[in-house]
Amino acid sequence: MASLDQRTYSPGVQISEGNGGLPKVSLSSHYGSEAEIYLLGACVTSWKVSNGNDLLFVRPDAVFDGKKPISGGIPHCFPQFGPGPMQQHGFARNMSWSIADSDNVEGDPIVTLELKDDLYSRSMWDFSFQALYKVTLHSKSLSTVLTITNTDKKPFSFSTALHTYFRASVTGASVKGLKGCKTLNKDPDPSNPLEGKEEREVITFPGFVDCIYLDAPRELQLDNGLGDVITIRNTNWSDAVLWNPHLKMESCYRDFVCVENAKIGKVQLEPEQSWVAEQQLAIS
Repeated sequence: MASLDQRTYSPGVQISEGNGGLPKVSLSSHYGSEAEIYLLGACVTSWKVSNGNDLLFVRPDAVFDGKKPISGGIPHCFPQFGPGPMQQHGFARNMSWSIADSDNVEGDPIVTLELKDDLYSRSMWDFSFQALYKVTLHSKSLSTVLTITNTDKKPFSFSTALHTYFRASVTGASVKGLKGCKTLNKDPDPSNPLEGKEEREVITFPGFVDCIYLDAPRELQLDNGLGDVITIRNTNWSDAVLWNPHLKMESCYRDFVCVENAKIGKVQLEPEQSWVAEQQLAIS
C-alpha cells in the first residue's frame, strides 16, 4: 500500500485499503455518483448514482483474501470464459492489476488499470500480453473499455466476458432485447448446451438460468425489479450471457441477476495486434 499512497491521482480518484486490506480505487464524480474497483481482478464492486442505490451486487460469500477472485460486481473472465484447459474463467480475476493512468474530464473521474503476463499466468497460458481496463464514471452511467494486446512473438487466441452481477429482485427482474438470438442453453446439462432461438420479448428468471446468446444486439435493457431500469450498451462484445444459480446458491440468488457482455468465440490476435471492447451501463 505504501508505494500506492505516494502517488497522486486525478480529482475524484482515490486509493485506499478495502476489505481484507486489499487496495481499492474509489471514483467519485462531480455529480454525486460513486464507484469502487479492487485492484485484485480489476473488479468493480460498487456503482452508485446520486440517489445512493448500489446497482451492483457482491455475494455474501465473497472472500477478500487476495487468493480467491471476488464473487460479485464485475469480474473479468480472461483469457477463458467458463470451463476449459485452465481454471474456470481464466486468471485475470485472480491477479492484481496496477494503476496505469488516471484522469478527470468535466467532473467525470477515469482510471486505467493494467495487467501483464507473469510466471503465474504463464503457468496456465504461455503468452505475453497486456490488458488495459479504462473505467469512467459519469453522473448516470459507468463505462469501461477493455483492450487486449498481443505483446508476444507468436499469435494467441482467447475468449472473455464481463461477468456483471446486478442487484435485483429475482422474481421481478427481466431483460429485453434478446428476441431472435441463437441460444446455447446450459439448463439442464451445462456440459452439453442445447441450441435454440430466443422467442421471448421479455426474459425472466423463474428458476435456474444459464444461457448464452450469440450475436447479441448492442443494447439490452434490464429491469432489476427494484425500480431501476439499466441500459447495457456494448461495442465489440458480440455475445451475452444470462445467469442466476437459483437454489444452487440459496443464500443470495433472490438478490441478483447476471447479465454479461461476452466474446464466446475465440479472438485471434497476431503479434502487436489489439482487440478493444466497450461497455456502458446507464440508468434512466
